[in-house]
Amino acid sequence: MISTNIKVINKLGLHARAATKLASLAGRYSCSIHTGETQPLVDAKSIMSLMLLAANQGTDLIFEFDGLGQEKAQAAVKELFEDYFGEGE
Repeated sequence: MISTNIKVINKLGLHARAATKLASLAGRYSCSIHTGETQPLVDAKSIMSLMLLAANQGTDLIFEFDGLGQEKAQAAVKELFEDYFGEGE
């Protein structure tokens, strides 16, 4: 299992479009991906669970990746956040 923290850096936080992109990306991997600010973490493949986090800019999220392809999944999620979800800021 890989556990890492990723900070929400985009201006609008983890809003609907960003949550959709994250859930879609997470769904491409067979490993489990969970996230949140504290335990228990939520399923990152669920748009609704991600939306309920209400993660604003500056929120530090815990991510746990477990299973086949966890390294690739972790790298892809980190890249999505670093790219501001493709929104420019």
